Amino acid sequence: MKIIVLKFGGTSVGTIDRIKKVSKIISNYNKKYSVIVVSSAMSGVTNNLINLSNKISKNFSSSEYDVLVSSGEQMACALIAAELISKGLNSRSWLSWQVPILTEGKHKFSRISKINKTQILSYLKKDGIPIITGFQGINNKNRITTIGRGGSDASAIMLAKFFNAEKCIIFTDVDGVYSTDPNKLKSAKKIKVISYEEMLEMASLGAKVMQPHSIQDARLNRVDIEVRSSFNNKKGTLITKRQNIFKSKIITGISSTTNDAKVTLLGVTDKPGIAASIFKPLSENSINVDMVVQNISANGKETDLTFTIKSDDLSKTKKIILQNRKINFRDLKFDKNVSKVSIIGVGMVTTPGVTFRMFQSLAKQKINIQVISTSEIKISVLINKKNLQKALSSLHKEFKLNK
Repeated sequence: MKIIVLKFGGTSVGTIDRIKKVSKIISNYNKKYSVIVVSSAMSGVTNNLINLSNKISKNFSSSEYDVLVSSGEQMACALIAAELISKGLNSRSWLSWQVPILTEGKHKFSRISKINKTQILSYLKKDGIPIITGFQGINNKNRITTIGRGGSDASAIMLAKFFNAEKCIIFTDVDGVYSTDPNKLKSAKKIKVISYEEMLEMASLGAKVMQPHSIQDARLNRVDIEVRSSFNNKKGTLITKRQNIFKSKIITGISSTTNDAKVTLLGVTDKPGIAASIFKPLSENSINVDMVVQNISANGKETDLTFTIKSDDLSKTKKIILQNRKINFRDLKFDKNVSKVSIIGVGMVTTPGVTFRMFQSLAKQKINIQVISTSEIKISVLINKKNLQKALSSLHKEFKLNK
């Protein structure tokens, strides 16, 4: 039995007309494969359900939140299954607890630990097409759990793993992964093949095609993913392991963000553990710190510390720092007019001069670099937000991504 997992995002099932189109895609794959379908909620439905919970209480029960928001996928799956049935195909919707898909961890942030294959395999052998709710599972207390926004991708990836599927295709409203955001740069080109590591960096650094934890699940379980559009028949992007890729370019893609803020503490009294004293309360309040730069004064008694956070966390960060009695500093500065630009590519591991080329390209455009952060396969810089478009265009051309 050759199994394929097809996952459809919210925009792909956003209307009845789109559900009819999705059903045609499913029936075409069903001619060659035993098909397992995973669906998100119709676009906008999950947000509407979250808004309802907020109207009840800002401290809405986490367990009831999961019950509430998981109902969107139930509705979409029923509509898809019914459309397939109307075309004479054998199909039915499956809720996560009916499979069952077992999860562990907290409500809202659970992870799939096991999937019972017995009933689904039996149904596939009868030429059935199971339409399974994404984004959710059931815990050891028989309560419905959800696995975070974008969790339907993770559901599809784990189903592909447990059923040893030949393919896992993520259908969305874009026809693949691009060298940079095509909405920001018209010369962006679709990437045919990208490694898990590169895709994980791109997703973490601003690319919105898939959630980072879904890419991580695919990497850990060695599940190849094809990202393609449900709106056309164009080939998509294959996400796979490095060994499967022949690289002709040093840099694979460029990511950027516009929702970062820079925080600078000037004249911090320097002593062992001071950085931990600053970042511990931020961590305890679920504020993610990204780029960090520390400059020690000539006399070694003071330090200036700069780091970035999401701009939505700025007011909370300011309050936490000002209330922190364990640190002394002369001044506190904030800047929301910043953007992070990152070049990503496994080719830079063995290619010298990449950092120089990036910095020189930005310098030619008179773009000042405020903060720098690196890893094995990426270099990120913080720049003034007004220079974002110019930076993307310059770097895209420098590393020949427009060819």
